[in-house]
Order: sequence, then C-alpha cells, then structure tokens
Amino acid sequence: MKYGLEIAVITLIIVFAGIFLFQDAAGENSWGGADGEAAELIEATGYEPWIEPFWEPPSGEIESLLFALQAAIGAVIIGYVFGYWQASRKNT
Repeated sequence: MKYGLEIAVITLIIVFAGIFLFQDAAGENSWGGADGEAAELIEATGYEPWIEPFWEPPSGEIESLLFALQAAIGAVIIGYVFGYWQASRKNT
C-alpha cells in the first residue's frame, strides 16, 4: 500500500477530533480531572500549608503560558535527543 502511513495519520486525526468534539459537547465538567477534587479533599481536612509560594502568576493566562512554555522546551529537548540519536545511527 503506497499511502498507508498517510491514511493512518489522517484516521488518527479524525478519531481524535471526534473524541474532542464529543467531550466538548458533554459539558463544562468533562475536562475536570482529579486535581480539583484532590484540592477540595485537602481543604476539607483543614490542612494548612507550611510555606507560601514565593511567587504566584498574576493571572490564569500567565500560568497557562508558563506551562505551555515548559512543554515546548521539553518537546525541543526530546526532539533534539531523538534527532541526534537518529543521525548518529545513520552515520555509523
């Protein structure tokens, strides 16, 4: 099959898009996750933190930006390592 990889990638994109659209239509709480529930459980026990953070982002957008930047830096490092590994295998 000449276009096997392309067909597989397009199929995966369609499947993930379908899942995303289905989850998005399910409501606001569908992307909740366990972090919020864990925070509520910890607050319900009366736990008080030992220390305070030395800096908190001024808004949720800045926090998301820093998280995305961290993910991008990690992706660049992983891509570099895989590229270096692939090139060293090709040159030997």
